[in-house]
Order: sequence, then C-alpha cells, then structure tokens
Amino acid sequence: TLGGRSSQWPRVRAEFLKMHPTCELCGGIKKLEVHHTRPFHLFPEDELSENNLITLCESGKKGVVCHLFCGHLGNYKHFNSSVRNDAKKWKEKLNLW
Repeated sequence: TLGGRSSQWPRVRAEFLKMHPTCELCGGIKKLEVHHTRPFHLFPEDELSENNLITLCESGKKGVVCHLFCGHLGNYKHFNSSVRNDAKKWKEKLNLW
C-alpha cells in the first residue's frame, strides 16, 4: 500500500486521467489531480471507484486552483460533497470570461 492506499491506485489514477484528461472546472490540462469526491480517509472502500473520482487541477488557470477551491473549499483539511455540481457551475461562469 502507498500511505494506506491500494496498490491498484496508480493504475486506476492513470486510467482515469486517460479517460478524463482535463480539469472539470477550468478545462486545464496541467498539474492534474484525480480528486476523490468522497475522501479516501473517510471512505477507503470508494478509493478505486470511478464514480468517486473527478479530475481537478492545481495549475491556477484563470486565477483559480481548482483542486483546492472546488475540491476542498479552500482548505485541504475540508472536502466538498457538492464538488461535481460546483465544478460544473464554476466552469460555466469561467467560460463567460
């Protein structure tokens, strides 16, 4: 295991990024993270579930660090249970720029 993670995590992460190669919030392609919508530390059983993953970035494109802002509500100690809906709403707003 990697920090308690499944040995399958690197493979699942890589496959997910191939299928979802852009940030769901800003459309960026740099510094991508595969974010767990239900946090790994609270729901380890969902770690490898594709339904629990969303691609967010840390690139700062358009002035937003999407992973921190949308995935963690500005603090990596928190999580956003509405991350999918929020990413969609913010993507629409940012695309108006």
